[in-house]
Amino acid sequence: MNNLQDALRDIVQHIIGLGTIELIKVTGTATETVIGAKSTGQSMIVVNGKFKNPITEFVGEFGMPNLGKLAVILGIEEYKEDAQISVTSRTINGVEEIDGIHFENKVGDFSNDYRFMSASIVNAKVEMPRFKGVKWDVSIVPTVLAIQRLKFQASANSEEITFIAKVENGDLNFYFGNTTSHAGNFVFQQGVTGTLNKAWSWPVTTIIGILNLPGDKTMHFSDAGAAMITIDSGICVYNYIIPALTK
Repeated sequence: MNNLQDALRDIVQHIIGLGTIELIKVTGTATETVIGAKSTGQSMIVVNGKFKNPITEFVGEFGMPNLGKLAVILGIEEYKEDAQISVTSRTINGVEEIDGIHFENKVGDFSNDYRFMSASIVNAKVEMPRFKGVKWDVSIVPTVLAIQRLKFQASANSEEITFIAKVENGDLNFYFGNTTSHAGNFVFQQGVTGTLNKAWSWPVTTIIGILNLPGDKTMHFSDAGAAMITIDSGICVYNYIIPALTK
């Protein structure tokens, strides 16, 4: 498997896995490769990522649409061993631009082409909201047990689409439902530093979906009404920014 194939698999795994994003914007130079995306649907997710090492083939600005198709191509057995994967280009108005990825099996008798989206089109379709940064009041590294306990509560309170995060007596607690009906709560992490004074609501399915993705995770919560989950996949560092919901 080559570095480009590793990078493509990483993108697919950490974007398609959310189930709400099919298009990303890529901006690459000789020294860095960054991606950006925004989900559709009721709960918004803004994703930005930076690869630890630049993808040398990805120099320029372009879109990667229909990531589901890319995932299918990457999963084809013909490309599992010694596949030839290369970035293709074309000349537009005298300027050479990369325009896709060519897949070919070891012996050269099986191939596919995946096409990029032009910069002008992707910039119109992926309008990244400005995120000037906020003060993260609470930052934690969630444990496997904490994530599992969150899934237990989400299952027991499946009618709830949000939960509330509170810091009480130094512990980060998650609350589902309310006292007038079915409800549940638990300690997600003990002994946290910082406080959360506002009872913001966070989308259950979105948070769990991100926490299900592979990699080292850090969670951040802000009283300004934003949360962020950072995932270090070993290849790329992804930031998933989630605005709070009004319940």
